[in-house]
Order: sequence, then structure tokens, then C-alpha cells
Amino acid sequence: MTAARIALIRERLTEVFAPHSLNIIDESHKHVGHASAGGAGHFVVEIVADAFAGKNPIQRHRLVYAALQDAMNTEIHALSIKATTPDEQSRA
Repeated sequence: MTAARIALIRERLTEVFAPHSLNIIDESHKHVGHASAGGAGHFVVEIVADAFAGKNPIQRHRLVYAALQDAMNTEIHALSIKATTPDEQSRA
């Protein structure tokens, strides 16, 4: 199930943002036994895309959440997001 969730996240974010880089980390194993998760996963998304230029962190997170909106209700319980532009990535 985890591989399918990662594939879904990758597909949606690639379609919406055409990212320069995208890393998806499954951290569900760290949250085993959390009753509120309901079987959905915990993920970290590190995404570098031009679409984040001129946007503050909250706006960037909202864009990512919008791209994954329906999955946030079924497949994803928790999502940590690091969204940067290519320019910001090259300076890091």
C-alpha cells in the first residue's frame, strides 16, 4: 500500500508542478499505533519547483495540499512539506 501511496503523491505533484526534484519519504513506521491515522500514511515531501517563486511558505503548502486534496482525506494522514524554488535550492 505504501508504494501505491507514494506513486499517487508523485504522480499528482509531478502533474501539477513539473518539479525539478521531488523526494517523498514514508515515515508511517514512526507512527504505528496512532488510532487517529485510520490506516493512512505519514509522509515527508521535498519538492523543488518554479511554481513556488514569489510565494511564502503558507502559500506553497496550500498549493501542495490542493494538488493532493482528495488523497488527504483517504491516503495521507500527515504531510510534512519542504517546498523551494530552484534558485533557493542552489543557494542551500
